[in-house]
Amino acid sequence: MVAPRILIAEDEPVGLMVLTDILRDEGYEISSAGNGTDAWRELAESPEGFDVVLLDRMLPDMDGIEILRRMKDRPAMARLPVIMQTSMSGSEAVAEGLKAGAYYYLVKPFAAETLVAIVGAAIRDHRDYLDLQHEVRQASRSMACLDRAEFAFRTTDEARDVATLLAQVAPDPGRVVLGLSELMLNAVEHGNLGITYDEKTRLGGGEALAEEIHRRLASADFANKVATVEFTRNRGELRFIVRDQGKGFDWRQYLEMSPERAFDTHGRGIAMSKLLSFDVLEYKGCGNEVEGRVNLPAVA
Repeated sequence: MVAPRILIAEDEPVGLMVLTDILRDEGYEISSAGNGTDAWRELAESPEGFDVVLLDRMLPDMDGIEILRRMKDRPAMARLPVIMQTSMSGSEAVAEGLKAGAYYYLVKPFAAETLVAIVGAAIRDHRDYLDLQHEVRQASRSMACLDRAEFAFRTTDEARDVATLLAQVAPDPGRVVLGLSELMLNAVEHGNLGITYDEKTRLGGGEALAEEIHRRLASADFANKVATVEFTRNRGELRFIVRDQGKGFDWRQYLEMSPERAFDTHGRGIAMSKLLSFDVLEYKGCGNEVEGRVNLPAVA
């Protein structure tokens, strides 16, 4: 398997050396830039050549926010995850980065374990996104003729498979599949299986989480719970309603990117679904039902 490739933009030689040593020890391939101009040149020359960018907020000649804005204007690198490292931990500074598209944050000084965890989370999220895009391209476009459907799913694999298939009803399946998959995975993990935010933080996003999901799916307390996704095509819009059999949650705090959670390894999915995948995203009741709507282009 090819080692994930990271671009580090850091103007302090000692800081760059420390970051490089830690991440190389984790098996990553590292490229580096000592200023904003060189970092942008690396990205422009190889827009699909990196799995994550570790970007210093304060760089000489071009700061991290400006590089980030340029990336978001280029389709080839708009979805490349950026980890912003900064000494400014205030909510206003973090909010500025979130608005520009930095969904992962590190505040200097940080522990090696924190760096490794955040980088790992960003790479997993990006690989999941690329996998979903590949699966969408392989799926049948005959689903574009569908006007109404309902699917039941119980496992995370079933959630991904159904999301990949159902996204084909949309004019841009690659846009919709990310949000639909996120909502359906949440219905399994947090809804039916009752995995809390703190538990997911403790488990991380790798094998420990997968093992806990498998254990709960086999447990008598959860084995018979199913989630559903209902689709309807109305005049001018597509509607997706995801329901689970869980107790619900306080969904209000997750609809927007939060400076308070910018340093966590997860918790971005709902806000990113609202921002990137759906024109409207609404939770109902206690939070075990959510509706995403996609506007259709006007027919001449």
